[in-house]
Amino acid sequence: MISSYFTLTSAELTSFFCSAVVSLILGAVIAAFHTYKNTYSKNFILTLAILPVIVQTVIMIVNGNVGTGVAVMGAFSLVRFRSVPGNSREIASVFLAMAAGLAAGTGELTLAILLTAVVEIMVILMVNFAGGRGGMAARILKVTIPENLDYQGIFDDVFAEYTSAAKLRRVKTVNMGSLYELDYDITLKNEKKEKEMIDEIRMRNGNLTIVCGRVPDNKEEL
Repeated sequence: MISSYFTLTSAELTSFFCSAVVSLILGAVIAAFHTYKNTYSKNFILTLAILPVIVQTVIMIVNGNVGTGVAVMGAFSLVRFRSVPGNSREIASVFLAMAAGLAAGTGELTLAILLTAVVEIMVILMVNFAGGRGGMAARILKVTIPENLDYQGIFDDVFAEYTSAAKLRRVKTVNMGSLYELDYDITLKNEKKEKEMIDEIRMRNGNLTIVCGRVPDNKEEL
């Protein structure tokens, strides 16, 4: 009776272990590349490392069974309601881990390896040459000015000198309406001149509060 539950043949066991080893290696590679010039949490890296082998096992369990596939799809659809949405790079890494697991689960180990290699090489190239510098130079600038100061275009010449793009995003009254708080999205031409820009703004806003910080990760959307 008990032996009826252990129906895997030696060939099936070999196939599972080969696919599982490849999935674990690819998961580790994807997790390692995700840490490259990126902010991350330990739990998310662990998730990326084990996700391919989990997806691979699920695909091997379904193996053409429509009923099982529908049940698994329903179970996985509940996961999104327990998860906090990530930034665009996190979502891409999750999709890559799932795609590698799907390929491994269907026996396409070479395809899984090639997919991971091609995507991660592209990520490295884009981070270093296409998207890396612009993302590092993006800032959120908050400037407090007196209520009697006209904020329209007051810092245009400063932004023209130190930024490649600047947009007034929000105007807010503070301190019982006696002050204005201006929120800008800016992209610096040269990060080393950030202090010089702030010093010039200080001379115009009466040395009131200025806050300049990086764009948080949760602002990156697909």
